[in-house]
Order: sequence, then C-alpha cells, then structure tokens
Amino acid sequence: MLAIDALSPEKRAQILEGAAQIFAEDGYEGASMSRIAAIANVSKGTLYNHFESKAQLFSAYIEAACARNLCQVFAASDESLDVAAALARIGRRMVEMMLSDLGLTIYRVVVAEARKFPELARAFYNAGPARAIDEMARWLAARAEEGTLAVADPSFAAEQFFCLCQTRLWLRYKLNLQDASAETSIDEVVSASVSMFLNTYGVNS
Repeated sequence: MLAIDALSPEKRAQILEGAAQIFAEDGYEGASMSRIAAIANVSKGTLYNHFESKAQLFSAYIEAACARNLCQVFAASDESLDVAAALARIGRRMVEMMLSDLGLTIYRVVVAEARKFPELARAFYNAGPARAIDEMARWLAARAEEGTLAVADPSFAAEQFFCLCQTRLWLRYKLNLQDASAETSIDEVVSASVSMFLNTYGVNS
C-alpha cells in the first residue's frame, strides 16, 4: 500500500477554508466533497486521502475554527488587570466571537443538521462550548485558589457567566434582528454581567 504524504499546514488550511465556504453556502447535507475539493483547489482523491468522510472534514473544520477563536478569547491576560477587568475582557471577546459571521455560520449549520446528524452537534459542543467552559472553569478555579473569588463549582459558574454575557444579544443575532448599536450593547451587557457575577462570587474586601 502506498504511503499517504503528510498534509502540510498550508494545504490543510486551504482545504478547511474551502470547506468553510461550502458548508456555509450549502449546509452540511447539501455540501459535496467534490465541490469542496474544487473550491480548495485539490483533487477529490487528495481530499479523501486525508479526510475519510464529509463528517470527518466537518469536524476538523469545526475544531480548527473553535481552537483559533478560543485561543483569542483566553489569550494571556495582563497581570495588572483586576478580576472585574479580566472578566470583562473575556466576556467581550467571547460575545464578539459568538456574534461574528463565522460564529453564527457554524452555529446555524450545526443546529440545522443536529437532529439528522447528532454526531456533528457533539463535535461542535466538544470543540466549542465545552472547551470554553473548561478553560473558563480553570481560570475561575485559579482565582478561587488565590482568594480573589469564592467559587465552589467553577464549571457551573463558568457556564453562568457565559450565559449572562449573551443577554439581549445572542437571540437577536440568531434571528437576524441585530441593529447598529451592537458594539455599545456588547459593552453594556458584559459590564452588567460582570457586576452580577461578582455580586455572587466576589470576595468582600
């Protein structure tokens, strides 16, 4: 059996970019590997050599997109920031990611196909929401350890914080009801969310 050449990072990115375009345009079920190969400028054989199925390619696309965006959300923090400022920055980055064209596209494709292809929903949840909650939980646990927050269940608190930050924004964007005041609204919602969160988990000085 002939050995399959390793897929270079550049070629992988090229394939995933093509996949992103087709999945966004055609949905999961409507997307074809042939069209993805054509858009990505690779042969169909090359595509199947590295991704055995459309489901595997979609999962790879989701994982890459989520990893790239979550890395930005949880980028190394400025040690000079207090807990409130750090929470505000994390919350804003998370909301901006969720409301981005990419974030909304991924969500809509997954939701549209979740009933028929539950494995895609699981792949999305594990690569995106679950990973974000785990990362936030570790951050909260570290703050609890140093005594700046009082958090008994970091995973639960992490999910609460992200849900608070979605108030008045996420549903409207999902329904295409956003307006020009979105940028200001993100700051307002995140600021209120941080205040509410610290009212429950903050440590009185």
